[in-house]
Amino acid sequence: MDTQNPSAPSPAHTPVTGKKHPNRRHPHAGLIHDNTRHTTRFTVIGNHLAQHPELSLLAIGLGTHIQSLPAGARVDIKTLAARFPEGATRIAAALRELETHGYLRRERERVTNGRIITRTISCNQPGHRTTDDRIVRRAHPAPKKRAPHKPLPAVPRPSSPSPALLQQATDLLADLRRHDPRLLLSACDTAHLAPGVAAWLERDVTPTAVRDALTTDLPPEGPRRPAALLAHRLTAQLPPPPPFRAPAPAPIARHPLQTCDGCDRAFRAPEPGHCRDCRTAAPPRRKA
Repeated sequence: MDTQNPSAPSPAHTPVTGKKHPNRRHPHAGLIHDNTRHTTRFTVIGNHLAQHPELSLLAIGLGTHIQSLPAGARVDIKTLAARFPEGATRIAAALRELETHGYLRRERERVTNGRIITRTISCNQPGHRTTDDRIVRRAHPAPKKRAPHKPLPAVPRPSSPSPALLQQATDLLADLRRHDPRLLLSACDTAHLAPGVAAWLERDVTPTAVRDALTTDLPPEGPRRPAALLAHRLTAQLPPPPPFRAPAPAPIARHPLQTCDGCDRAFRAPEPGHCRDCRTAAPPRRKA
């Protein structure tokens, strides 16, 4: 952040006086520097900050102050407002100026206890990453992003997905957690798995048999992704459809029982008359 050199050896001090002063071009007008070389407790500030053409005087002074602070110093608005008389509003505006021109960066990081903090990084040369910045990043690495979950495997589909069948499948899935708490499913997972359960129920599999197929022989440590395991089982263990059953033939209509006029035997006929034997034995009638 700042460049301090407290251990540098003290060079021999050569005072610059009189007409030999490099900044004394006009001895009777303008600025005159009466400089002494610093050997301890000094900070090197670039002229791009000290003479910035767009920054306000407050922002330049605040940027110089921040670059002179040691690593780990607090530079939030509340701390700076307690240190300087300008007030929180003006200090906040100056900090925004420095951030706009690249002299400050604010980064949100997650520390070891899981808490998220805002870290302020001072840049003595905007656009360049310093060694201190790399050290800070190694000491507090950014949290690793969790890999997104893979989509659930596809499940079978019923040939006739009636609302009543899908509701029965949804109720069966929602009831699994009562048999095994590890099979607690979200509403989204239940909606994805319901058509697969409906395909089983459509194949004449009882709800108890479906439940047993989904809950038996689970891993001892529990499924890592319950919905993915159930989707796999619904597909891999899908039973075959029931065999085709031809409809039973319609019953043949039978005539009522009649009493033969010749031999009093019972026979079936639509109307009263003679039985087959009497009709065969009787001579044919002659036409009148």
